[in-house]
Amino acid sequence: MIELLEIRKRFTGDAGAVIDALAGVSLRIERGEFVAIVGASGSGKSTLMNILGLLDQPTSGQYLFDGEDVAGLSVAEQARFRNKRVGFVFQSFHLLARTSALENVELPLLYSDRSSIDNLARRALDAVGLSDRVSHTPSQLSGGQQQRVAIARALVNEPDLLLADEPTGNLDAKAATEIMEIFRTLNASGRTVVLVTHDPTMARYAQRTVRLERGRIVADERAALQEVS
Repeated sequence: MIELLEIRKRFTGDAGAVIDALAGVSLRIERGEFVAIVGASGSGKSTLMNILGLLDQPTSGQYLFDGEDVAGLSVAEQARFRNKRVGFVFQSFHLLARTSALENVELPLLYSDRSSIDNLARRALDAVGLSDRVSHTPSQLSGGQQQRVAIARALVNEPDLLLADEPTGNLDAKAATEIMEIFRTLNASGRTVVLVTHDPTMARYAQRTVRLERGRIVADERAALQEVS
């Protein structure tokens, strides 16, 4: 589904120094995979996530999504692509404080061109186990429940790709485990999931781990699904 070909992302730092956040990354991700991207701070993993989600553009290289070079799309076309094909979950939940769980999940549907959006938000909340919290505001929910709302919001347009950037970073161990089990269940149902994490315990939920160092892939390992304790 995804093919990155020699992706580079360069920034100009202090005193005009050029920094390669990504230094020629080539990566294939098949439909239905659950991939963890790991690495220390500054390794380039969040930059890679932003490029996968079309939140940033590479300096050079190709990004093919189902064979289409999406890095070359216009700004408006990239926005439409993100809305239809990609769901995002971040460390911070980014929920509207005075808005119910249901209304938070419905937000992406405002930009949808679907012919019918009836019950999509309720189904997404049901998928993350929050069918009994549709009217609750974020202040009435625990951190784990807020992240479940954020996952439901990412799912509401039924995207092909789900991107999760440190989704358990603000959660305690129990809530983090529950969130990762949701990602595992979504993947088992056929959803492609890419997880960025610095936590090796969370990375073990994935079928495949890609390790970055200084903007380069240094390891790409596949493992059988296993129980995580």
